[in-house]
Amino acid sequence: MTQTLRRGPYTKTAKRRDQILDAALQVFAAHGYHAGSLREVARVAEMSLSNLTHHFNTKEDLLLALLERRDADSPGQRTGTGDLVADVLAQATWNQTIPELIALYTVLSAESVTHDHPGRAYFTERFATVRRGFQEEFEKLRDADRLRPGVDPELIAGCITALWDGIQLQWLLQPGHIDVIVHLRTFLDLVVAPADPAAGR
Repeated sequence: MTQTLRRGPYTKTAKRRDQILDAALQVFAAHGYHAGSLREVARVAEMSLSNLTHHFNTKEDLLLALLERRDADSPGQRTGTGDLVADVLAQATWNQTIPELIALYTVLSAESVTHDHPGRAYFTERFATVRRGFQEEFEKLRDADRLRPGVDPELIAGCITALWDGIQLQWLLQPGHIDVIVHLRTFLDLVVAPADPAAGR
């Protein structure tokens, strides 16, 4: 017997929450967290403010849910070849297909330096996690004799984190003039030596 899928209140609620989050992405990316109001999010989502606050009690709740969804949909989950250079370039290429999400991340991460920003802890931890992940990958390359002489894994991990965010910001401002992929590849070529083809034989 074929079981019929039930479409109850949960399905409608999930759809409405996604609708609100899509609207919040637009508003916060355009105006930032502090300037973007729940009323504006409700307007973009084409619903009443009371309907919106039924799903998200506060603007902080909405922001944290948006950041959580961003992590769940992270383009980093689409990479993972085991080759740091290939993974970085693949993710950077994917990022260029979602400029609105990159804009949101850029705006909110810059705003989070203020002490009262609800995303401050999130971005502080995220940057630490990213740097730590890069450091581990560069340490693996060092152990495989693929780091250029004098390159420190911890230091270079901070450098590529800063470069990536900074060059993406410039790309958002001048997408026709800034090539994120070329900048990242050039940097990585300076610190990572090519793999020895004979090593795998």
